[in-house]
Amino acid sequence: MAINAVLFDFSGTLFRLEQDESWLADVRDEDGVTLDVEAQAELMRRMTAPVGQSVELDEEHLYAWHNRDRDPALHRKVYLEVLRLSGVPRREQAESLYAQLITPGKWTPYPDTEAALKAVAGSGRKAGVLSNIAFDIRPAFSQRGWDAQVAEFTLSYEVGAVKPEPEIFASAIDRLGVRAEETLMVGDSEEADGGARALGCRFALVDPLPTAERPDALLGALRAHGVL
Repeated sequence: MAINAVLFDFSGTLFRLEQDESWLADVRDEDGVTLDVEAQAELMRRMTAPVGQSVELDEEHLYAWHNRDRDPALHRKVYLEVLRLSGVPRREQAESLYAQLITPGKWTPYPDTEAALKAVAGSGRKAGVLSNIAFDIRPAFSQRGWDAQVAEFTLSYEVGAVKPEPEIFASAIDRLGVRAEETLMVGDSEEADGGARALGCRFALVDPLPTAERPDALLGALRAHGVL
């Protein structure tokens, strides 16, 4: 069956929260030592990894972790704890870093994000964004004029379901007005995004590499599934 709609994940697929040296320049561990490059990279990974628990959490914060993308308050609570346990002991520094995470304008689009969105919309197909997220990512698109190419945004905290739960995929497909069999899901997580296959969607996996190292994976995924 022909593909008539494409759902794109956000983090690690269309956009990536790239390391900015200015955010971490004054961050020091409990001994007052500035974080080295490897520690900074690991900190960014922990802030954006789509699945997997990166630190040991107590019961209270573990509950927040499992429900972080359903509730903005829980998202903030657990990420401040993750930052504390990852070597950012000062509350004001953790809050500053968290603010970067939830500011859509701080996220960097992949080189072919615009071309991929325009290719889908320009072909008469519907493009949607489906994300496990606890903040509104629409400004990342609207400030670039790309919101016109996105027919629907399905965000976990707004619908009360998270990938790979079938409810969130069903909601996205219903919003686009298409059938699962004619929908392609593009994402960077086999576990989370790949859950779309349970409903009958096709799935294309992309690697969440730094944006400079992944110039055309989105276009490649569309091409492999006959969208281009």
